[in-house]
Amino acid sequence: MFDLGQLERAQAIVGTVVPPTPLHAWPLLAERLGADVLVKHENHTPTGAFKVRGGLIYLDRLKCEQPDTPGIISATRGNHGQSLAFAARRHDVPATIYVPHGNSVEKNRAMRAFGAALVEHGQDFQAAREEAVRRAERAGLHMVPSFHPDLVLGVATYAFELFKAAPDLDLLYVPIGQGSGICGCIRVRDLLGLKTEIVGVQSTEAPSYALSFAAGTIVTTEKANTRADGMATRIPDADALAVIRKGAARIVQVSDGEVGAAIRHYWTDTHNLAEGAGAAALAAALQERNRLQGKRVGLILSGGNIDFDLFRQWVGTDAAIAGRPLA
Repeated sequence: MFDLGQLERAQAIVGTVVPPTPLHAWPLLAERLGADVLVKHENHTPTGAFKVRGGLIYLDRLKCEQPDTPGIISATRGNHGQSLAFAARRHDVPATIYVPHGNSVEKNRAMRAFGAALVEHGQDFQAAREEAVRRAERAGLHMVPSFHPDLVLGVATYAFELFKAAPDLDLLYVPIGQGSGICGCIRVRDLLGLKTEIVGVQSTEAPSYALSFAAGTIVTTEKANTRADGMATRIPDADALAVIRKGAARIVQVSDGEVGAAIRHYWTDTHNLAEGAGAAALAAALQERNRLQGKRVGLILSGGNIDFDLFRQWVGTDAAIAGRPLA
């Protein structure tokens, strides 16, 4: 996908806008897992999620190669759209973003605030994506996919930061939506010649990549009804799947209940707010706690963009009661 020189150049571009995000060891999380735990805080970017890095690299190349682009268009459940809106505004390119009906209210507000024209269509991401493709063809707009080498190169800069700071990780848990994050982690690990075992994480309610990983071929699902909208994928990308099957150790499936518990743990143990996909890595590590004893473990907290109402309904408010056991 890219070499070390390209990665370093991407880091320089991203770094003009996104300072290196924190990498923290949290004692209470270590106590929960019985392991040495490092959290990569991609919830601390200017858009609250890791994807902003990919948007910056994609738009940089697009403006260099197609300077007269009349506008971009894409589909999202939120973080990809925020990334593109943020980057497009920096390059003075109009951005149109499609989302399904019932999408995150607060993510929708953020995309509009970053300058995107927002269109609601369909009942899930796939329906919104298909309509965005049709609109792009009709209006002559540039369609930005959810998975692309430039997006992977951009988001790989967080993995570059992580592995330079902690090259001795035994395991790294990474959530999977369309696959750019985990593919970037795999590529950077391999470029640096490290031995870290990379574990993907998906929702039990949207397991298309997990099913495809096991089957060795694309497996689609009819529904993706997880509250963790960043992982609500029904149709895997073939190129992403090829990278994941070659470079990941396994894919762990986590339930919405496990994700909700992980969101609570992030709040009580680190005072960080995680969205569903952002907490998925911790949920998977907790599920695999017995195999982590004495290990050095990395967790990607990929984003913190969760609606307050969803947080309140999903997670509840009793988690912060003093003395609550570390269950």
